[in-house]
Amino acid sequence: MFDIILRNLFENSRIFSYNKDGCEIMNLYDLTIEELEDYFVGIGDKKYRATQVYEWLYRKRIHAISEMTNLKKELLAHLEEKFTLHTISLVEQQEDVDVRKFLFRLMDGEVVEAVLMRHVYGNSVCVSSQVGCNMGCKFCESGRRKKVRNLKTHEMVEQILLIEEIVGVRISHVVVMGIGEPFDNYENLVSFLHIINYAKGLAIGSRHITVSTCGIIPKIQEFMHLPYQVNLAISLHAPNNQIRDAIMPINKVYKLEDLIKILKEYIAFTNRRVTFEYVLLKGVNDSSLCAEELANLLHGMNCYVNLIPYNETSHIAFERSDEISIHNFQDTLKKRGINVTIRKEYGGKISAACGQLRSKKEGYE
Repeated sequence: MFDIILRNLFENSRIFSYNKDGCEIMNLYDLTIEELEDYFVGIGDKKYRATQVYEWLYRKRIHAISEMTNLKKELLAHLEEKFTLHTISLVEQQEDVDVRKFLFRLMDGEVVEAVLMRHVYGNSVCVSSQVGCNMGCKFCESGRRKKVRNLKTHEMVEQILLIEEIVGVRISHVVVMGIGEPFDNYENLVSFLHIINYAKGLAIGSRHITVSTCGIIPKIQEFMHLPYQVNLAISLHAPNNQIRDAIMPINKVYKLEDLIKILKEYIAFTNRRVTFEYVLLKGVNDSSLCAEELANLLHGMNCYVNLIPYNETSHIAFERSDEISIHNFQDTLKKRGINVTIRKEYGGKISAACGQLRSKKEGYE
C-alpha cells in the first residue's frame, strides 16, 4: 500500500522537489491535509499525524522536520528521508509606500516575484504561478519570457510563508496575478487554494482569495465547480475581438463572445461577481468608443471593472493613457451603470510592472 501511495505522489508532477544531491524528494508544503492523511495511513501510522504535521508547518512555522518534537524519533527519521521543507529563498526586495516587492530564487535557480500590498483592510500578497508565461500578452512584462515551467504547489505556498516571516505580518488576502497564467497550472493551483484556505493551513478566507486568468474557457468551467468561493478575475483589456486579438493571443483561441458566455454561466452557477481587469493603453483601448463598447459588452452582468493605469517599461512600446482619458473612461462606464474603479497605483519608485524586477536581475531588460 505504501509503495502505491509513494509512486502516485511521485508520478504527480507537482509533488516533488530536489535535495542538495539532485535527488527527487517530496515537499511537505505540496500536500493537502487529505493527501498527508493518506500518506500516514499508507505507511501504517495514524491518520491524525497529518494534523500534527500541519500544526508544525502552518502554526509553529518550523524550519526543519526535526523540530516536530511530538513525533517519535523513528517517524521523524522517516520524514527527514522522504520529505523536505523550505526550498525558495529571498534574492532581492524593493519597497515603496504601502508596497514591497520580493524576488525569490527557486531550487533550480529560476526566479519569480511576489508583491506585498498594504491596504486598510489588511495585507495582500500577489503570488506567481509559473516561471515565465506562454500567453504572450503584448503589453505584459511577465510574458516577454516564455514559460519555463509551472510552479509547484509548495513554491506558491512558500511565497506567502516567507513574506510573512520577512515582514512579520499576517497575510489576510491573496491574489494569484503574478508571473504566469494560473489556469495553465491548474492542478497545482487548486491544491494551493485548498492549502491556504484550509482552517489548519493558512486559514485565508475564500472571499479573500482571487485568481486571475486571461480567459482559458475549459478551466473556467472547471473552476466554477470547485467547492471554494474564491473570487475570479478576468484579464480582459479590450472591448472587442479586433483589439483583443492584437494584444492578447489567447483571444484567437477563445473569442471574446465565448468568454463572456461562459462567464455569464459562471455568475449564474456560483452567484458570485466577476472582476474584469482592464489595462488602459494610450491610443489602443482607451477611447470613448472603447468605453461604450465595453459597457455594452458587460451590460447586465454581475461584475466589476478594475481600470489599471499602465506601468511603462523601457522596451515595450505601449504607453500609459493620460489622466483625462483614464477618468473619462471611468465616467463613461459609470454613466452606463457599470461598477468601476481605478486601481490604486503601487510601486512608482520601484520595478512596478509584474516581471520587471526579474528581468533586471536576469539581465534581459
